Amino acid sequence: MPILRDEVAMMNNVMSRRRVIAIAVALATPVAGFALLLSRPSIDGHWNHHPSHFWVVLGAAIIAAPLGWSIGTSAKRRADARLALVSLSFLASAAFLGLHALATPRVVISHANAGFLVAVPIGLAVAAVFALWSAIPLEGARAQWVAGHFDTMRFGLMATVAAWAALSILETPPLDDPMPVESGSAFMIMLGVPTAVAFAVAATRYLVIARNRGAGLLAAISAAWVLLGETALAVSITQSWRASWWLWHVLMIAAFAAIATASARMPSDERFSDLYLDDVAAGTRDVTVLFADLKGFSKFSEENPPDVVHTMLNTYFEAVLPGIRAAGGRVDQFIGDAVMVTFNVSVDQPDHVARAARAAVDFQAAAQRVAEQHLGWPRFRAGINTGSASVGVVGDGRQRAYTVLGDTVNIAAHIEAAAPVGAIAISDATYRQLTDANVTSLGAVTMKTRTEPVQIWRLDGLS
Repeated sequence: MPILRDEVAMMNNVMSRRRVIAIAVALATPVAGFALLLSRPSIDGHWNHHPSHFWVVLGAAIIAAPLGWSIGTSAKRRADARLALVSLSFLASAAFLGLHALATPRVVISHANAGFLVAVPIGLAVAAVFALWSAIPLEGARAQWVAGHFDTMRFGLMATVAAWAALSILETPPLDDPMPVESGSAFMIMLGVPTAVAFAVAATRYLVIARNRGAGLLAAISAAWVLLGETALAVSITQSWRASWWLWHVLMIAAFAAIATASARMPSDERFSDLYLDDVAAGTRDVTVLFADLKGFSKFSEENPPDVVHTMLNTYFEAVLPGIRAAGGRVDQFIGDAVMVTFNVSVDQPDHVARAARAAVDFQAAAQRVAEQHLGWPRFRAGINTGSASVGVVGDGRQRAYTVLGDTVNIAAHIEAAAPVGAIAISDATYRQLTDANVTSLGAVTMKTRTEPVQIWRLDGLS
């Protein structure tokens, strides 16, 4: 058996090396193609077809824009700085590509526009800054700053694009030159080379992270950075409407399509989890966990048809969950008739204990109103605990979930089971962090997972 395991490991290593070699060859091929076309002008054919240019460039923008926005949505949900910066990189590329598409003569506008023509190298340079920023170590205060200012940066980016478009349309100096900057000029080379270097550094960093994590999406983004870096170089040196010029347009589509394809294969609930920062993917945080379930649910289920049980659950949850969300609680999961809610997980909530207590009070008040209208329905009981927990992604390639794990969660579940019907039980750890709680002692609860009993309190209200 050990021999068989060694042979399997050897085969996997060989396959991994072959895959790396195949990817390296694929990424190096465009460079070789550019070199061949530029070294032999006779085969660098000329094809001047404006509609094709318009749709190729616009196609790249159409792929990049929703991809960047989707990544940004995940960045906000998980407060992840790397996702935020990758989103901004894609959005910058998409926005400036869209402007460049508008520069296609005789398709949208009647004549060449300097501002729209140079939009691609400008957009790639901006995208490269965000790509490089996302590749450097981000942790602690730096990561929190990026995540906290994501909306501001995104608005600033869109405002910059809008301003560039306005100045281009108005042909405001220096964007009024009837002879736009040509490829091979000092300006284009000075812009293209640093952009390519920034993408190359980002690609190398992402490749290291991909290898350490075994994450396919990170490898796809690394490949995209390489392709965009090659594009930046090609933009600065190729002549318009030549085969080499058309090639970099195809590279842009390939770069964004590679990421779109890789992300589409990921579990939909945590599609971009491969990109999460270490602290987000598997970190430890002080959290507050709220559990609630229906006392007597099993008996009610036995005595009533499934559709009645379904209606009962939906009626309750529709009434109680708005208060949870208003307090900043995150519905982690539903477990039959039970719900698990967490605080201070995806976003920083220094007052997470107070938020959880307020949410629990509102939860029980809403549940009480429902129960008064349906006297035969079971009643909720709730439990709260505060402490350190592991926060991150669990699952496999088919299904993943972002959840909270650890003894803090287990204790919260035990406390909830010990709570009186219609009431809220809180741990001593939670009670010590509440300054305005009115409580009644429920004594100590013995738990199988702990050697020492846990003191719990009934939360009667908040002052």
